[in-house]
Amino acid sequence: MSDMPLFRSLFQSVRMRLLVIALLPMLVLMPLLLGSAVVRWTGRVDELLITKVNGDLTIADQYLQRLLENSGERLDALAQSAALRDVMDRPADRRAHLREARRALGLDFLYLTDGTTGPEGLRPADWPVVATALDGAQWGSVVDIMDQDTLTALDLGLGQQAAIQLVPTRAAVPTDRTVEDRGMVIHSASPVILPDGRPGALVGGLLLNRNLDFIDTINNLVYRDQSLPDGSQGTATLFLEDVRISTNVRLFEDVRALGTRVSAEVRARVLEEGRTWLDRAFVVNDWYISAYQPITDSFGKRVGMLYVGFLETPFREAKTRSALTIGLIFLAIAGLSIPIFLRWAGRIFGPLESMTKTIARVEGGDLTARNGPTGDSGEISQVAGHLDDLLDQVQERDKQLRDWAESLERKVEERTQDLREANRKLEDTTEQLIMSEKLATVGEITASVAHEINNPVAVIQGNLDVARSLLAEAEAEKVKTEFNLIDDQIYRIGAIVSKLLQFARPEEYSGEDALTCPADVVRDCLVLTAHQTEKAGVTVTTDLQSDRQVAISRTELQQVIVNLIINAVHAMPDGGRLQIIVSDADGMVCVEVTDTGRGIPEDVLKRIFDPFFTTKQAEGTGLGLSISQRLVSRADGEISASSTPGQGSRFTVALPAA
Repeated sequence: MSDMPLFRSLFQSVRMRLLVIALLPMLVLMPLLLGSAVVRWTGRVDELLITKVNGDLTIADQYLQRLLENSGERLDALAQSAALRDVMDRPADRRAHLREARRALGLDFLYLTDGTTGPEGLRPADWPVVATALDGAQWGSVVDIMDQDTLTALDLGLGQQAAIQLVPTRAAVPTDRTVEDRGMVIHSASPVILPDGRPGALVGGLLLNRNLDFIDTINNLVYRDQSLPDGSQGTATLFLEDVRISTNVRLFEDVRALGTRVSAEVRARVLEEGRTWLDRAFVVNDWYISAYQPITDSFGKRVGMLYVGFLETPFREAKTRSALTIGLIFLAIAGLSIPIFLRWAGRIFGPLESMTKTIARVEGGDLTARNGPTGDSGEISQVAGHLDDLLDQVQERDKQLRDWAESLERKVEERTQDLREANRKLEDTTEQLIMSEKLATVGEITASVAHEINNPVAVIQGNLDVARSLLAEAEAEKVKTEFNLIDDQIYRIGAIVSKLLQFARPEEYSGEDALTCPADVVRDCLVLTAHQTEKAGVTVTTDLQSDRQVAISRTELQQVIVNLIINAVHAMPDGGRLQIIVSDADGMVCVEVTDTGRGIPEDVLKRIFDPFFTTKQAEGTGLGLSISQRLVSRADGEISASSTPGQGSRFTVALPAA
């Protein structure tokens, strides 16, 4: 928080404001413009990458559709060929011809059916593409999913070829399966006429599981040489649901990522919602700009996905390099231009700062401060010259005002001299009146109290003596302790009355010497205040190290010490410890009165010796400490106070030793 005023004053300076005006376009506006341009450029690059991968997906889909059409057309050409019609009524020749045609067409299975017969355990008419061919409508070619039993029935090796072990994949949907044993097949059928004249169908298919030629052909078509920047890599994948069954994505250097699975996010978008994914996606072990589209079988169900994409890292690095290049160019331009801006700004804030310093010196009292010649003829230099002229006028006016003020001060001093003298006399008179009134009142009360107390004490003492004389010696011995106790208390009463009379008796009639021993006075005062200290639960300790005398009347010193003791008792309403020390220090006799009371706040401590100032409200007049200070000062002594709120106070009375 202490740095805030410094920061605020620095920001409000002319230099800082001009620097902000000069550098704001370069250091704030230009970075904002460049940043927004870079953001728009990177956004545009991302849009172009998405457009490219969307075009790549279109090419891959067109290849798949063309593969389906070629498969159907070639199968239909075989079904309508004269060679097949020639061997149609000869079963052995027909089977041989179909085996040869299967190898020539590159199919994984090929058979002839009337809808009810076919490979063992199959019902060909259950497949929509076969049913359409049996109706004699036209040939058809679709993608179908066949389970392992169906594949094995079609060809003994297809079931084993289709089976792919699942590989745990990060971010994929959790599954308990370990093997994907179904097969994705290009399923084609063409109508034929059987030997007995019944309609039939020629059915063939190509298994896409592990069909690396198929997926590599797509990848080569989509990502030709030089179609991607150095470091990037194009990939293509065929999914059965979310499992990669044919891909050129590498799990390791020479191991294709067969059996890995697509992320749950992509699966939800493509397979469940039926939408095309065009965005960046995490593919096996890195981020790719990716495109996924669903594949639908002959039943209209979404059974897989076709994917193409390329590695994002080279494009991301290229964008980063471009942003860094722009940033470095900006820093270079800023490094060259900022010194020029600062030089131009210095010609403005230099004279302004000089004027600010001149005004500060004038405010500090140096009316001779001037700007002087600036060596420039611009508007700011003219303002500096006008300021010097104004300062000359101010200096002259100030001289005149000082002369008038000195003259007025002399006249006021002369007029108030009499008032000071009258006030001093009034203070002396007031002091004498207060002391006289106090002494008269105390003397009157003391005489009355002494008369009232001494008479009963004399009667008690006399009756005690009569009791001793009446009791036999043996009987008196039994109550000797009680009699001695009564004697002690009577003596105590007499001592208290004597001290009270001594405290209140006017000095001029007491016949006492003007020299007083502070240690003796402390003992007397403790007797007088014993009731107050005991009632308040205050423990009193003394350390009377000095028995030297001081030049002050006994009653006046008693008045000072009693006042300090009573004030200390009032400061400890719940009890505490009162310590009184009498000691010598550098030719002075010091009386220290220390309490463990509430203490005195610093703002109150400054006023405790002012007349009529009190913190006791109705319980005090505010004259006790003021009168004590006057009494001590009149004896060439000094009274001082120190206090710590919450810990207590200490009053010290220092008087010259006699």
